[in-house]
Amino acid sequence: MTTDLADVIPPKRKLSVKATSMPDRLFYGIATVAAYSTIVLVVAIMFFLSLRAWPTFEKFGFFDFVFGSGWDNTIDNPTFSIGPMLYGSFLIAAIGVTLAVPMAISIAYFIEFMAPKPLAKSTALLVDLLAAIPSVVIGLWGLSVFSPVGAHWGELLHNSLGFLPMFENDADNFLRTPFIAGFIVAVMIVPIIASITREIFSQIDQDLIKASLALGGNRESTFRKVILPTAAGGIVGGVLLALGRAVGETVAIFFVLNLVFDEVNWFRIVLPEGGAIASLILSKFAEATADEVSALLAAGVVLFGFTLLINTLASFIVVKAQPWRK
Repeated sequence: MTTDLADVIPPKRKLSVKATSMPDRLFYGIATVAAYSTIVLVVAIMFFLSLRAWPTFEKFGFFDFVFGSGWDNTIDNPTFSIGPMLYGSFLIAAIGVTLAVPMAISIAYFIEFMAPKPLAKSTALLVDLLAAIPSVVIGLWGLSVFSPVGAHWGELLHNSLGFLPMFENDADNFLRTPFIAGFIVAVMIVPIIASITREIFSQIDQDLIKASLALGGNRESTFRKVILPTAAGGIVGGVLLALGRAVGETVAIFFVLNLVFDEVNWFRIVLPEGGAIASLILSKFAEATADEVSALLAAGVVLFGFTLLINTLASFIVVKAQPWRK
């Protein structure tokens, strides 16, 4: 006689304990209201922006507005399109992520596996403090301190690798370029990636690392073949979270980038031409007409949607990479 395995193993039951005391019920209620209010707030912001932006989408068409070129409010029939700004936002974010990821992973590895505990704690504190610096301060630092240095580096890249279209510059000016803006963004997102990577590294089973070292592996091969593959999902999630932060950066990029509305700078990162949606809104909003305000809010809707999509994808990847948190 055979017995079905489903009849032997009872189904899993979800353990849930309801609050019984008054303080617990009060705390549970406050936490629930706070959680749901976040969702309501996000939906309300999106609804308000979409409502105010609808005239622009209706007049220019969604795809023409998002992927077209040109922003001119001085003519009788103004035109508004954010194609160069949208692409520029992702180009600068990609440069920032490319520069920040090696630094962040190196910092996380040093804190978790190399540094003595007192030094590791102080280093982690300093990295976390970097995330607390306001973006306007980093932007002013980038404008007054880093821009001349970044311009010199851009000129060196042009002189050495100018035969590559990426490093071509025919303007004889290396200030206010996507290259400099990408460096500024990298400084701002390093703490985000480093913190998440450090958290992932700290939860790796130490027996895996010890076994690799006991079998003759060195630190480099252990990192490359054990630590990095195990933590890859969490690192990717952290990078996507940082990407969402980089795409929405406003003030710091506005200080160090020359905004060009009519043409898309596809890849020439040392040329003083670029775009960023958030910086576009900052530069135009103060003197905007009613039609231009609607167009700026439409740009905000597009930026909000892309940022929300990136952050949702990042959260999904982080949860999948850490199933013990479910």
